[in-house]
Amino acid sequence: MPAARVSIGVVSKAHGIRGELVVILHDPESTALEEVGSVHVGGVARAVVQARNTGGAYLLAVEGITDRDAAAALRGAVVEVDRDELDLDEDEVLLADLVGCRCVLPDGTPWGEITGVELGEMQDRLIVRDGTVERQLPVVDAFIASIDLEAGVVTVTPPDGLPEDPVS
Repeated sequence: MPAARVSIGVVSKAHGIRGELVVILHDPESTALEEVGSVHVGGVARAVVQARNTGGAYLLAVEGITDRDAAAALRGAVVEVDRDELDLDEDEVLLADLVGCRCVLPDGTPWGEITGVELGEMQDRLIVRDGTVERQLPVVDAFIASIDLEAGVVTVTPPDGLPEDPVS
């Protein structure tokens, strides 16, 4: 069962003197902060007063944080939203929901289990463990053929020569 809240970013720093937070989102294209009425910052629920996209981050004003010191104290805090507030299209999935899914090749051959997601500046990667081998599969359409969350199966078409690291 998916978590009730989803991590969407982290507080980078305080902005200005009125308690605004600079939030770096895991997905730079996300507009989630513009769509929700409340967020959890460092585990505390707070109403969103204003969210402004700055082209690389969001300036976020939340209820109860009204000065620079209070905002600065939240540096590094995880920003989460309630899953049911997200407006996902029918064909959209959250990367976090893929953790625990089995990976198979198009012919059904097992390829491991997704044990994590590594978020990167340039590219996100699925961490796939197959016995004593760990692989990092870039999250791109060319390598992910299909996702069946109900069955817990992700069909992948990995590139030839994908590095495999031994798991200790």
